[in-house]
Amino acid sequence: MKILLDAMGGDNAPEATIKGAVSAIDEIKSEVILIGNESIINKKAKEFYGKSLKEISPRLSIHNCTETIEMEDIPTQAIKNKKDSSMVVGFNLLKHGDGDVFISAGNSGALLTGATLLVGRIKGIDRPALAGILPSYHGRLVLMDCGANTNCKPINLLQFAQMSTIYMHNTLGIENPKIGLLNIGTEETKGNELVRNSYQLLKKYSNELNINFIGNLEGRDAFLGGVDVVIADGFTGNVFLKSVEGLGKFVKKSLKESLMHNIWSKLGSLSALPSIKRFSKMVDYKEYGGALFLGVQKPVVKAHGSSDEKLFKFTIKQAETFVKNKAVEQLREVYESEVNKEKMQEIKDFIQELESKN
Repeated sequence: MKILLDAMGGDNAPEATIKGAVSAIDEIKSEVILIGNESIINKKAKEFYGKSLKEISPRLSIHNCTETIEMEDIPTQAIKNKKDSSMVVGFNLLKHGDGDVFISAGNSGALLTGATLLVGRIKGIDRPALAGILPSYHGRLVLMDCGANTNCKPINLLQFAQMSTIYMHNTLGIENPKIGLLNIGTEETKGNELVRNSYQLLKKYSNELNINFIGNLEGRDAFLGGVDVVIADGFTGNVFLKSVEGLGKFVKKSLKESLMHNIWSKLGSLSALPSIKRFSKMVDYKEYGGALFLGVQKPVVKAHGSSDEKLFKFTIKQAETFVKNKAVEQLREVYESEVNKEKMQEIKDFIQELESKN
C-alpha cells in the first residue's frame, strides 16, 4: 500500500509532515511518499536525523514538485493554475493508481475542490463531506459534515447520514450506529428550514436506507455516549468542531494550572497522575487523526491545518486503516447500485413535493 502525503501542506509543514512520517513508518506496513520540494525535504530530514528519508527507511520516499498551494490561495484558481503543486500532484498520483490514499493539511477549500474535480465524486452522491472523528464517552463520535459544505440541502444531510452509517459499520465495526441530527432542540418542530426538512426526510426514509435515526440532538448531549454520528451542514459542523477543540484546550490548560498552583496541589496531584494522563489522552483530538472525505472515488484525508508531528503520525496510521477496510469501495457499491439510484430519485421527488407545500 502507498500513502501519499502532501509534505508542503499545513501550518507546520514541512517539519511536521517529515517528523510525522518518520514517527509512523515503524508502526505501519505501508510505503509513505512525501510530495513536495525534494531538496527542502531532504535538507530538513538531514537536519533532524542526520540522514535522508530513504536512509531512515526504504519505505519512505519523495515525489518532487516545485509549487505549493498556500492557505490564502483561491481554491479553484489554485487547483487550475498550480499544476506542479504538492496537492495537485498528489491528487493526480491518486487518480492514476500511483497511491492508495492521499493526506493533506493544506488549504481546505483547495483540497475539497481538487478531490471533487480531479478524483471525482462517487456516482449518486450529490455532495461529498468530511467525516471527522472526535472522542466520546467510552467511544468515538463521527461529525458529518465538519466543514466541506457550508450550504446544504435536505438530500445532502440524508446522504451524510447514509454515508456515515456505511462508514461506521464497515470501517469502525459499529453495528447499527445511532445517527443524530444536530439542532437547537430535540423537538421535531425545532430548527431552521434545512434542519426541519432534513428531519422529515430522515424520519420517512431511515428504515429503507438502513439508517438508525434517533432524532434531533442538542450539542451538549453529543459526547455522552448515546449517539455515534452527529449530522450537520458543513458550516454548523465546523463551528461545532472548532468550539469543541477550543473547550478541550481550555479544560486541559485550566486543569494543569490548578494542579501546579502551589506545592500542596502538586503533591496532591501525584496519586492522580495516571488518571489525569488517561483523561488527557481521551480528550486529545490529536489521538483521532484526520477527517475522511467521504463521497469521492478514492480515499482522501483532510488533516488538521495546525497538525503537528503527533497528529500527522496518527493520521497516517488512520489512513492505512481506511484503505484496508475498503471504506470507499463500500460506499461505491451502495450508491452505484440500481436499487439505491431508484430510491434516491424517489426521495428527490418527495423533496420537490415537500418544498412546493412550503
